[in-house]
Amino acid sequence: MAKARIGLLTGGGDVPGLNSVIKSVVYRSAENDIEVTGFRRGWEGLTHLNLEDAESRAHYLVPLTRENTRTIDRTGGTFLHSSRTNPTRMKKLPGHLASRDFPKTQSTKAGVTTSTYDLSEQVLKNLDALGVNCLIAIGGDDTLSFAARLHQLGFKVIAIPKTMDNDVRNTEYCIGFSTAITRAMEAIQRQRTTVGSHERIGIFRVFGRDSGFTALYTAYVTSIRCVIPEYRPNLDALLKLLISDKRSNPSNYALVVLSEGAEWEGYQVKEYGDPDAFGHRKKASVADALSDEIKRRTGEETIVSDLTYDLRSGDPDFVDRMVALTYGAMAFDAVLAQQSGLMAALVGGKYDLVPIPDPKLGPRKVEVESMYNKERCRPLYAGKRGLPIFLNRI
Repeated sequence: MAKARIGLLTGGGDVPGLNSVIKSVVYRSAENDIEVTGFRRGWEGLTHLNLEDAESRAHYLVPLTRENTRTIDRTGGTFLHSSRTNPTRMKKLPGHLASRDFPKTQSTKAGVTTSTYDLSEQVLKNLDALGVNCLIAIGGDDTLSFAARLHQLGFKVIAIPKTMDNDVRNTEYCIGFSTAITRAMEAIQRQRTTVGSHERIGIFRVFGRDSGFTALYTAYVTSIRCVIPEYRPNLDALLKLLISDKRSNPSNYALVVLSEGAEWEGYQVKEYGDPDAFGHRKKASVADALSDEIKRRTGEETIVSDLTYDLRSGDPDFVDRMVALTYGAMAFDAVLAQQSGLMAALVGGKYDLVPIPDPKLGPRKVEVESMYNKERCRPLYAGKRGLPIFLNRI
């Protein structure tokens, strides 16, 4: 009788803690005599895999064992690598599938018609051929949207949320968030000396396309102003706050942190480049736009610092190691229980298994009325008694 086999993949942007999840699942599996097959490069490992080609198998398949995962939790990144691949919207078929007929969708924009292919059928075929009984998918809302799709198609899937944006629905915490805030806090603390030495306004940009959790919590622990996508302040009022901060500071400087998707009245974030597999385009720097406005309207000099990719680099902190290891163990328990369509989560400050979020709902948002001081462009600090450790309920 063939051994039970779990599949495991990481998709989207890397964050510290992913390797801790992988090791946790592998070690629990070894104790239960279950094999684990890792798929390299996220969903690409299941869309581009050619099982009849030895080179393709070697490129995309990684048998995960205690031996090759023993030390991976000591570093950040992902042992399995990653990509932004959406099996339901493939712009181009892999070479070995070029002659196959897959469901196709056509769309026209600016007079240009493009076609995308749905390779869900091929993903299921590869999983079946490999004898994978259940898949553990680790990712953000984009990656987990296809995990939800597989569950709908009848394949057993357990999800684990990761993103330093902390914007996956149904959970108060995603792997990578704590380390990102720690990195941002440290970077801002270091740069205070330079911003203060030159008596300028320091502007920091962090990730957060649709949700402002990263900017909000960075501002919370550094006691600075922030602008988030969920609220558009009046620009004159924001600049008045920053000038007031600068004048009242003995070192004559001020600081503000912006989500990449932040806007103010009269400004709309500009995008450029081709959309990725999930329809997202790169965003022009809102920090540079604010810097231009400050110089033009007040004559003050600025220093702009983009903290984005630095926040996801390096080793995980204590919180991300602990949560990642626990999420991995919970996911494995769900596999043993023959469950599907569930995601490891923190709810009310407690570990739980919840349904994989409905992709149609989009990312989770900051609740402005209870978490953000609109007049002060700051986090709200009052009224926290009874809240879970990360100060928000799903």
